[in-house]
Amino acid sequence: MDKLQDLDQKGFTIVEYIWIGGTGLDIRSKCKTVKGAVTDIKQLSEWNYDGSSTGQAPTENSEVLIRPVALFDDPFRGKPNKFALCETYHVDGKPTNTNYRHYARKIFDKGVDQFEPHFGVEQEYFMMKSIGGGNNLSWPLGWPIGGFPRAQFQYYCGNGASNSYGRNLMDAHYKACLNAGVQIYGTNAEVAPGQWEFQVGTCKGIDLGDHHWMARFLLQRCGEYFDIDVEFSPKPIKGDWNGTGCHCNYSNKLTMRPGGLEDVLKQVKKLDENHSTSIKLYGKTNSERLTGLHETSSMNKFSFGVANRGASVRIPRTTEADGCGYYEDRRPAGDIDPYIVTASIFSITCLDNYGLEELVHHYEHGKELEKQELIQELEENFKRGYVRKNSGGVAKKDSF
Repeated sequence: MDKLQDLDQKGFTIVEYIWIGGTGLDIRSKCKTVKGAVTDIKQLSEWNYDGSSTGQAPTENSEVLIRPVALFDDPFRGKPNKFALCETYHVDGKPTNTNYRHYARKIFDKGVDQFEPHFGVEQEYFMMKSIGGGNNLSWPLGWPIGGFPRAQFQYYCGNGASNSYGRNLMDAHYKACLNAGVQIYGTNAEVAPGQWEFQVGTCKGIDLGDHHWMARFLLQRCGEYFDIDVEFSPKPIKGDWNGTGCHCNYSNKLTMRPGGLEDVLKQVKKLDENHSTSIKLYGKTNSERLTGLHETSSMNKFSFGVANRGASVRIPRTTEADGCGYYEDRRPAGDIDPYIVTASIFSITCLDNYGLEELVHHYEHGKELEKQELIQELEENFKRGYVRKNSGGVAKKDSF
């Protein structure tokens, strides 16, 4: 493969179009040949894909449109090749069930220049290895198959073969992000063994979502080289283990100005008043994680505090000391959509909930479509003599 990267492409560029599929976490992609160098997203044309194979369209009207919105370098194929992150639309112009960028863009366009919202996210995840046997089961990297390692303590930011699992993948991902132009600003091993975190930011407005999704995509692609999968769900391993979050650090022109701590407190109050709405948007199974244990707050009660990692919102010591700065929303789960989280926070804190109702409606509509598609799939599989087992593959009815 290394030799193939050096081959002359005869003046053509390989552009890989990347989009979000029907589950909201399945990142899809396919490649197109473009003549000449690609230096601007506006050079790329709209394309389409088979939405019936991603859970976003029926077979009889299967075309879904992909429109490039953000351009990155391709660290795998090398120059001059590119990655193009895309939004997805039905042929009637309506955004697909998982196109939250469409709605986030409306919110940010309303006040991004006036308030200058900036974000940084801390994406936690588990590295997973397949157990094999064709059953689509996996287990955290470094854990005894079907068993458990020593209790959490020595793994956070740990070093050494007994404390750290998957550093090669983490390093590969870090370098791939930097090469691609993703705004990644750090990484570390997390509290549970086989659990890691990368941080994306600081990005203004909608750019955070673009860079975050690209970082997720690159992590999955790097995982292919090591035969390691990535799990973002809030509580992949039940029991006395940390869950997986995606904390969102946030500031704006009001909180960064001298005396901005007062504005921080005013904005935190707005988040408190909209807590139930935010929780709807912060992860479908986040209740498994937000228990008040393992460095989380209670899902049912909003709280905040200085340097308190058990609160809904943490105000850093530096913000308190400087009298201005950023704060951290610790409620979002690891599998959130960053467009939803960043746009909703900005809407609530600076725009009097502008665009929030429309965003929530699209999110809830998307969840309902997901349920209907799953029910339909189960019914069709049952008629064929099969039922779904776990989240992948199929098993015969008589195997139960």
